[in-house]
Parts: sequence; structure tokens; C-alpha cells
Amino acid sequence: MRTSYADEVQTLPDARLVAALRPRAVPRSWLAWKRATDLAIGTCALMLALPVIILAALAIVVVSPGNPFFVQKRVGKNGRRFRFYKLRTMYDGAHLEHERMRAYNDVDGPVLKVIDDPRLHALGGVLRRTSIDELPQLWNVLKGDMSLVGPRPALPCEVEAYDAFAMRRLSVQQGITCYWQVNGRSSVTFDEWMALDNRYVDAWTPLGDLRLLLKTIPAVVKGDGAH
Repeated sequence: MRTSYADEVQTLPDARLVAALRPRAVPRSWLAWKRATDLAIGTCALMLALPVIILAALAIVVVSPGNPFFVQKRVGKNGRRFRFYKLRTMYDGAHLEHERMRAYNDVDGPVLKVIDDPRLHALGGVLRRTSIDELPQLWNVLKGDMSLVGPRPALPCEVEAYDAFAMRRLSVQQGITCYWQVNGRSSVTFDEWMALDNRYVDAWTPLGDLRLLLKTIPAVVKGDGAH
């Protein structure tokens, strides 16, 4: 069933969210710098990535019938929902089995991560290990839904299970890479993940964002915790 645009951008009506979203005060110039960096690097990165995205999309169509792109609701800054873009790594409709797959979950907390997920199509594992499936999120960055650097945007059903500590990650723009991304990703526990995101909330700087972007390159090449 197709949802309305109003539903896509609704803010989560939760008292915990209101209490948690007291953002750290930072200079306005930092926020302007962050957006300018997102636009400049994001535009260049998307132009460079476009041939890879197109080739990957064509390959997905060959091995798995259906739209090669996967669009899903995610929760952004201040609880705002937005359309999140990825290259599809599972068979078409696999997301509808989210609750059924919880019995096979390999991580703790409200998130779902299944090592060697049986729903992956023939290219799914490769796309995930190389993070090629994440490249369409550069469009989310240019649209302003996300930043290059920030906590990874969660599913609404995951956010519903957050406590106040986890909710704090929604006080900043969600991003493509962050401390979690360069510190093992799915190999860390949920509590460690939330601690890393809170560390970012409390300590991010423009220079720190650049460092995280540089650290992301070897982390992606190694593929640690990517599944």
C-alpha cells in the first residue's frame, strides 16, 4: 500500500524523543560547513559512483527479478521519516519477512542482522561487503535527508524500542558513515553501537567529520562487520 507524503515525513510522537532531542550547541558556521561539505563531496562522489550504480543495478536485474533499487522508510534527525535508497541485495519482497527473520538474528538489541542471510540474491553478499549497495544514499545526502557523516538511520520499528540514551542519536543529522561504520559495524554490540553514536553527538567537529570520512575508506576495503 502506497503511503502519503505526510506519512513519510511524520515526526515520531514520543515523549522520550522530546526529552532526548536537546541538541548540543555548536556554532552555526559548523552546520553551514557540514552542509557545504555534503553538497560538494556528495556531488563529486555521486558522479563518480554513477557508473558503478548503473552497472550494479543492471547486474541485479539479471540475477533477481524486480526493481534493482530498494526504497524504505527510515528515521532521520528529530524523528523525521524519509525515503532511504539502496541497491537491492535481497530477493524482491524480502523486507516483508522482517519479523519472521528475528528468530535468526545474529546481533542483540532491536536491530536485525543475519549473517549469510538466506534472503540475499546471488550478488547480495558482494554488494554488502563492498558497500556498493549504500552508494544511492549519496542522493539522500544531496536532498538533505542525510549527511555524509552521522549515525546510521534506523527503521521506525527499531526506534520504537529505543531508550532515552539511544534516542539521542536522532538529535543530529543521520549519515552514511560514523564511528560505528569504522569500528566493526555489525561486530559490535547494540549498546556499544549506541555509545559510539552518543560519542559522535557529544564530540563532532568539522575536522572530526573529515577524519571519519578518511577512516571510512580502509574500513570499506576491509569489509569488517559488513553483512
